[in-house]
Amino acid sequence: MEGIYLMILIALVVLAVIDLVVGVSNDAVNFLNSAIGSKAISFKTIMIVASLGIFLGAVFSSGMMEVARKGIFMPGEFYFDEIMIIFMAVMITDILLLDFFNTLGMPTSTTVSIVFELLGAAVVMALIKISASDTESFTHLLNYINTDKATEIISGIFLSVLIAFSVGAIVQVLSRLVFTFEYEKKMKNFGAVFGAFCLTAIGYFIFFKGLKGTPYYDSFKDVLSNQVYLVLGISFLFWLLVSFLVTKFLKKNILVLVIAVGTFGLALAFSGNDLVNFIGVPMAAYHSYEAWVASGVPAANFSMDVLQESVPAEPFLLFISGGIMVLTLWFSKKARSVAETEIGLSRQGHGSEKFNPNLVSRTLVSGSTNLFEFFKSIMPASARQKMSQSFRKKDSEFLKEEDKPAFDLIRASINLTVAGVLISIATSYKLPLSTTYVTFMVAMGTSLADRAWGRESAVYRVAGVLNVIGGWFFTAFSAFVAAGTLTYLIFLGKGAAIALLLIIALGLLVRNYLSYKKKYTPEAGAMKLKKSESKTVQGIISESADNIVSVIHRSNKIYSDVFRGLAKQDKAQLKKSKKGVAKLDAEIEELRDSIFFFIKSLDETSVRGSSFYITVLAYLTDIAQSLEFISKKSYKHVNNNHKPLRYNQITDLREIDDLLENFLKEIEEIFANRKLDQIQKIVEHKEEVLAKLSEKIEKQVKRTRTEESSPKNTTLYFNLLLETKDLVNAVMNLISEYNSSYKKV
Repeated sequence: MEGIYLMILIALVVLAVIDLVVGVSNDAVNFLNSAIGSKAISFKTIMIVASLGIFLGAVFSSGMMEVARKGIFMPGEFYFDEIMIIFMAVMITDILLLDFFNTLGMPTSTTVSIVFELLGAAVVMALIKISASDTESFTHLLNYINTDKATEIISGIFLSVLIAFSVGAIVQVLSRLVFTFEYEKKMKNFGAVFGAFCLTAIGYFIFFKGLKGTPYYDSFKDVLSNQVYLVLGISFLFWLLVSFLVTKFLKKNILVLVIAVGTFGLALAFSGNDLVNFIGVPMAAYHSYEAWVASGVPAANFSMDVLQESVPAEPFLLFISGGIMVLTLWFSKKARSVAETEIGLSRQGHGSEKFNPNLVSRTLVSGSTNLFEFFKSIMPASARQKMSQSFRKKDSEFLKEEDKPAFDLIRASINLTVAGVLISIATSYKLPLSTTYVTFMVAMGTSLADRAWGRESAVYRVAGVLNVIGGWFFTAFSAFVAAGTLTYLIFLGKGAAIALLLIIALGLLVRNYLSYKKKYTPEAGAMKLKKSESKTVQGIISESADNIVSVIHRSNKIYSDVFRGLAKQDKAQLKKSKKGVAKLDAEIEELRDSIFFFIKSLDETSVRGSSFYITVLAYLTDIAQSLEFISKKSYKHVNNNHKPLRYNQITDLREIDDLLENFLKEIEEIFANRKLDQIQKIVEHKEEVLAKLSEKIEKQVKRTRTEESSPKNTTLYFNLLLETKDLVNAVMNLISEYNSSYKKV
């Protein structure tokens, strides 16, 4: 019997390694975003600073493992065999849940996930025990759960969302009123004081939160707790001297140091305190196994009171964990994807939005706008003018540039400082919270205060924040349900169920990895449409040729795939084609959204190039709309289980597909190789394609009168042929416009 529990323990260790990887990939957003978004320091330097913080936090973490051991349930109420089932269910659920959010590029809380997984698994196991007992009723469920601690953790976590958002917004407004967006001028006078304040807050956060639980914390915790103001005063004077030296003698911006130290502090706190979310359960399982083996008592009779004792984590395991976390930070592409979500939502400038607006976001934005206008109307004119000047951005703030920071150093410093202060205060009062929720909501609050959510982007940004917050509630609910379900399945199936669940989990992880890799691989984006960066007519025409090649190539593939899927009644193929069209249409729409910035960037002598560019985008849109119509109609026909097309209809469509494929390939080759003198050949082939389409339409009319018996088939067939005609005409309009403009240059 001992063998199966040893195998479970080994499996938990392997799962812990995987959990470290997926956990860091999600939580990296907490400490990287302010530094990355502000571009205060190079990306390599950011990674080095964060890696140092992560490694030190992990190595000196001591035993913040109590949540996994006794924070959610009463371990003495469970036996060894039951506790191992709980731990296995929790780890499998945690890995799959976090990997799911990483694949979506959405930040969630590893703390919330582990808490609700432990709660769900413990509740289900308790219900199993109660149902099998003759002396207990369901009212005894509370005896198994540490309700006071669980309620404190859950309420503290969700209360931090509102507090972090509000405090972040208020502090950012006050900071912007003082420094404005042209903060370089004010920094000369107030920079040292502001920097000293931020560094003092972050420094206190590092010692009080980042190093709490380390072997060295006991030596200075009394000072931090009893002499708070003295410690803060001395720290402020020290950092004021440092700030003065940096700004006056080294002529450097003190905010760069604030961001570097803040990144280090949050990374230190993350690994030192959130490490429990990844290895706390396996560590508890290891200590349980040790105690059980030493006892000699059967697994079904060995009470887990041993977990009530505080046991520090082994230094060797902490060292290994720190190394895994650092490697993940450097090599995980999903970590950067999650970071991009928050940076995109807090970005000061314009750009493509990741989230679509919804009814709630529109209602909130509309109501907030009306409320803002009301307060604006009752505010004194002098106050309105003062605020307007403080929040006035430079003209360059409205220009989209690839290398422009998402926000300035003031906002980045406030993000790190406020997050550190809130976490420190909560820790001092022993209030649990989620570092993810705090850092994210502080960033959203400062974004709102900085007017980054303007009329152009507010509905998208608010929708994004609502999606992320909704994801947090989904995390809690799904963690509870999934862990409870797996607990029940493992209880029923024992070793066989564990083996099957591990295989399924591995399969899902591999599938998500391959799906993500395929989505973000460079080859997959090689044909992606690109914004025009040239400022001359010649350059615009040349860059547009590359986009034409991409659209023609992708259109050719989508068109052929639709007809192949239609012929085989392949719903999956048709659905994939629909997604391909949607992706193409989204890229064209992104180019259309950037027309404002494109026109702004043109030279005075090249303004006429904007007319060409706008017209080309209009024809590209026509092509995408034709493909969308063809793919949607085909998918709808198959999805509704209508009769398949007749053999002669399929044969005719294949003939059209072959003809159009050669036609589009010829266009692609001409533009790819810039053989624009051969465009006349395309015009000749166009007539051939259109004539063939007309022939097939007439042929179908005759068949309809004499042979056809399916109205749906006939309607679909005519729709496909007529829309193909529109597609060919849109392509030719595009070619003609390009050829005409090319000859004028």
